[in-house]
Amino acid sequence: RILRGWFGEKKTTFNMWLSLNAETYRRFHDVIIPAKNGTTQIDHLLVSTYGLFIVEKKNIKGWIFGSENQPKWIQSLYGKNYSFQNPIRQTFRQKKILSEYLNIDESIIHTVIFFVGDCKFKTQLPPTVIRSGLGRYIKQFCNPILQPEEINRIVGLLENHMSESSLTTRDHVRSLRERHSSTTV
Repeated sequence: RILRGWFGEKKTTFNMWLSLNAETYRRFHDVIIPAKNGTTQIDHLLVSTYGLFIVEKKNIKGWIFGSENQPKWIQSLYGKNYSFQNPIRQTFRQKKILSEYLNIDESIIHTVIFFVGDCKFKTQLPPTVIRSGLGRYIKQFCNPILQPEEINRIVGLLENHMSESSLTTRDHVRSLRERHSSTTV
């Protein structure tokens, strides 16, 4: 499972490297941001004149069943069903926390869920959930909405956070467990 996750991460990074100009789209990978109630982890974050892009990568095989409003989606593989968190809800939370952390309006943050595994969507999913064409999806946003000064401010905040933060994946997993086992709202 760890190897599959690592491979999916590298495949997504390579896909972005090939299809998106690094000068136009500043890239951050595995960003862990503190929040009032724990942390959030963003697989890939792009900063550009066209806004910010949260890319949630899922490396899952089999049939995928879900809807925008279901808390859990289903992976059906070799006759067995496995549930996983609705990634649309996941990116909704990431967007809220990122907006607050960077002090920017949520409307300039775009989210996309990118499935890199050999899977097939068996239910109608929103256009923000894709299996291919990540670069093409991101490039469809072509109206400039951020000025260079604001891009530099955001990139500076993220670079500073990434270099100085002591948050680790282990901290994030602990935060998730605490948040999901909490009995408070």
